[in-house]
Amino acid sequence: MSEDSVFPRRWATAFILTIALFFLWGVANNLNDILIAHFKVVFTLSDLGAGLIQSAFYLGYFCLAIPAAVFMRARGYRAAVILGLGLYGVGALLFWPAAATLSYPFFLCALFVIAAGLAFLETSANPLVARLGPEGSASLRLSFAQAFNPLGSIAGVLIGRRFILAESTVPAPLSSAVEATQRATQAASVQMPYLLIGLGVIAWAILIRLTPFPAVATDADAIEDSAAAAAFGSVIRTPRVMFGVAAQFFYVGAQVGVWSFLIRYAEIALPGTAARTGATYLTISLVLFMVGRFIGAALMTRVRPLALLTLFAAIDAALCAFATFVHGVPGVTALVVSSFFMSIMYPTIFAESVAGLGDRTKPASALLVMAIIGGAIFPALMGFVSDRSGSIVNAMLVPALCFAMVFAFGAVNRRGLAEVVNGAAKQ
Repeated sequence: MSEDSVFPRRWATAFILTIALFFLWGVANNLNDILIAHFKVVFTLSDLGAGLIQSAFYLGYFCLAIPAAVFMRARGYRAAVILGLGLYGVGALLFWPAAATLSYPFFLCALFVIAAGLAFLETSANPLVARLGPEGSASLRLSFAQAFNPLGSIAGVLIGRRFILAESTVPAPLSSAVEATQRATQAASVQMPYLLIGLGVIAWAILIRLTPFPAVATDADAIEDSAAAAAFGSVIRTPRVMFGVAAQFFYVGAQVGVWSFLIRYAEIALPGTAARTGATYLTISLVLFMVGRFIGAALMTRVRPLALLTLFAAIDAALCAFATFVHGVPGVTALVVSSFFMSIMYPTIFAESVAGLGDRTKPASALLVMAIIGGAIFPALMGFVSDRSGSIVNAMLVPALCFAMVFAFGAVNRRGLAEVVNGAAKQ
């Protein structure tokens, strides 16, 4: 296969600008894990209150997934990408006044705006990369582009560890004036990183607007509204797809929950652990996640994807349960290692859910993006469990149960039961 048959040289600049989007939204996603640890100190939040960071963020995905798909159909892939980058940039710039006013609700609103932009990016960037070249090499281009997502995640954690996280908390005995000053100083630490991120993504939007793209990236979809509505209704009545949406809902909730509270878990399970040390554990997790994607892809050449998904989900459920009941270094190690086995879950659930759908792939994809709302619900639930039980350690049982649901999806589909259910539904 020639290089031009995979990455067409005529559209090389357009392709490079597009794959960079995977890196950019990886940065935003995992900076949230840093913000949870940081804002818990700045605003003296409970674990439930800190978990609202992910709730606000993934609620943006849920609310904007279908509008993004509608906009993309009406205006084309590139227009959706530009709008997504614009919202991402505005949300990042809102961190400056949020920090200046020391307002936690303001920060949550800013995160919602960022996530609204990312909903547009994720809905449009994947199919755009697939169509920026020959159909036969679409999977290879997507795999290459998705490799930049965990790189962005790692970069986000490193940025947060270096420029946002404080080594110490606000001491309780301080006078109110001194304490207020310290809180204001710590809140202001997010301003410069998010200012640079906001300006950077807006500049990227301008570059994409000025760069020539093929017609497939700029043309509107010719499908009529009635046909689109019929396809959406058909997807909802397909058990295999809806089971996949449920599995994606639980998987994203588990992934976001583990990463959101890994720093907090390390601080509790290993007394005396500083937040920056916890961020190092999170960085190692993300490296393992990235490595897992490459190893998982290699294993899928020999093992059926659903069989591998089932095995990995069972392992992750066991690791999270282990971390719940066995603390200290073994518990932290179990959570760090769990990221390796998470690596194949999102793309495998996605691919197996939309396989063979043809014209119904777009509405099914929108539902699978909406399933990201699990990232809003389960971290908040983990915070609630932590506050009620007295320790975030106990809350790791929540992702263990989520991974059990992913195991069920893989096991049922692997055994062919989904086809039986689908056949019965049509009769």
